[in-house]
Amino acid sequence: MLGLDQGLADLQAAVELLQAEGDEKLQSEAEAGVVTLEKSLGELEFRRMLSGPHDRDDAILTVKPGAGGIDSQDFAEMLFRMYLYWAEKNGFDVEVLSLQQGEEAGIREAVVSFSGAYAYGYLRAETGIHRLVRLSPFDQNHRRHTSFVSVFASPDIENDIEVEINDEDLRIDTFRASGAGGQHVNKTSSAVRITHQPTGIVVTCQNERSQHRNRDTAMKILRSRLYEIEQTKQRERREEMERERKDASWGNQIRSYVLHPYRMVKDHRTGVETSDVDAVMAGDIGDFIEAYLTRSSSGGQT
Repeated sequence: MLGLDQGLADLQAAVELLQAEGDEKLQSEAEAGVVTLEKSLGELEFRRMLSGPHDRDDAILTVKPGAGGIDSQDFAEMLFRMYLYWAEKNGFDVEVLSLQQGEEAGIREAVVSFSGAYAYGYLRAETGIHRLVRLSPFDQNHRRHTSFVSVFASPDIENDIEVEINDEDLRIDTFRASGAGGQHVNKTSSAVRITHQPTGIVVTCQNERSQHRNRDTAMKILRSRLYEIEQTKQRERREEMERERKDASWGNQIRSYVLHPYRMVKDHRTGVETSDVDAVMAGDIGDFIEAYLTRSSSGGQT
């Protein structure tokens, strides 16, 4: 913000001098200052839109047909390819994790990993029910059909687990280890008991004669148990996301792709629409994503 304030002050000063002197060089400097300021404001707005806890992460996108039979499976493949085109145009690396082909046409499910800065931040805008209206190529009478596809984006956080253990959270006690049945008692306090106070986890190790080695082993066990806790938390977060996806109603589609009787793609959350359906299916979905992110970051309903 300090840089923006200074840039605005410099621009105001240049404008005042330009008004007083009308110098062409000052006019060029003022115009350059406007461009720089607009760029800085754009970067600030970008950071504001993509400031969620996982927006910087890679993303995993699941595309799955819903109501609509073969048309829905075909529509799912259309969207699957649309996202691949979008990734290519925007510099994201893609790995198809799972692809289940339909028996007659299209796909039954696609799971794709997108790697790159803010992949999840962008693709979370695509989560929801997508609707297609067209003359069905699978209907012998060539009637108009409506089909639905579910798209679900989640952050790729599987490898993001970091276990931090602060020394001040630990209580370390040492005591004399004893053998089975009390047949052997160490002369020194080599056994170690570590209590992780925030979680209440207690780990004890007395297998080694060295207190240092027992401590290392106990810390290894503690770290493993804390890792399990973090995995459970992440699994619960993913399950919560899954519940949100399953609660999506077929009647509450986020976007419609209409190919008949007119051609239009419209996002029902933001009102953004275009008649260039071919461009959208070729991956030009940036306007839809940006409008959604702008709306959600400004407190609009998502």
